[in-house]
Amino acid sequence: MPDAEAGHAASRADPFAPLTSEWLRVSGGHEIYVESVGRSGGVPAVYLHGGPGSGCQPDHRRLFDPERFHAVLFDQRGCGRSKPKGSRVNNTLPDLIADMEVIRERFGFQRWIVSGGSWGATLALAYAQAHPTRVAGLVLRATFLGTRAEVETAFGPALARFYPDLHRDFVEMLPVEERGAVVASYWRRILNPDPAIHGPAARAWHDTERALSEVKPGRAQLDRLAVRSGNAMPATPFMEAHYFHNDCFMAPNQLLRDAGRLAGIPGIIVQGRYDLLCPPSTSAALASVWREVEIRVIEAAGHNLYDPGIRDAVMKSIADMAAHTRPR
Repeated sequence: MPDAEAGHAASRADPFAPLTSEWLRVSGGHEIYVESVGRSGGVPAVYLHGGPGSGCQPDHRRLFDPERFHAVLFDQRGCGRSKPKGSRVNNTLPDLIADMEVIRERFGFQRWIVSGGSWGATLALAYAQAHPTRVAGLVLRATFLGTRAEVETAFGPALARFYPDLHRDFVEMLPVEERGAVVASYWRRILNPDPAIHGPAARAWHDTERALSEVKPGRAQLDRLAVRSGNAMPATPFMEAHYFHNDCFMAPNQLLRDAGRLAGIPGIIVQGRYDLLCPPSTSAALASVWREVEIRVIEAAGHNLYDPGIRDAVMKSIADMAAHTRPR
């Protein structure tokens, strides 16, 4: 059960401290970590982290004005503080959508503003299409439609065009016979139970993705020695490979195909001009079939929430959405 008293006491000293925190038991043997921030009776909202495979961070609480919102943040199945950690069993997109409904009902929200970036945007769109009457508005950052083509383009042509040395390193981490389908080969290796196989692949994937996500990456090549060593293992590549290998548990082009279900839901997309993972063309494609959405392009920014201007734009967009919707 939520530790409400401790949360309220803490919130008086820190307005962004959780009001409540708990592990909520859901289906399939999972317990998801859930916290709420802001004030009881505030505008209902939920934040969806990216990855898939990362988790909510304390700074994500600060996207919501604590005097205005009653916001919920949670670590998705197998992610962050949720249990069992790293589990990919009974972990699909429909499971995550069902978890959101459990959370919404747990807090007694009739409707809420749904916000998320990258994979969080994928989940937000899928949830809104499944439960449109429960969504007061959508605030997305870096639209990702969950298709194999998007991932293959980012780690293939986009990587080769903007970071040719890194692309060469990324490809050459694979045996010659596996380089015909580079992205699929990486997924197979990451999902292989042998640490000697999945370790280097996971580290190479993680470091390459990090470079693609930053407008000014610290490194534009792989440290091949570190990638092949037994250094700390990143968590996100395993969940990403699980989801991407299974086409994010969606039908082909599902989110664009079913975008008509978003009719009547207002939306704002914060889009970095130079986002190599989720380029502006993806947001534009969604906007062409979802007329109620506004795209706010941030110049000189890429994919990362902390690229110049992105975080402030997300905060403003969430506040603007609250001003123009009536969630309750």
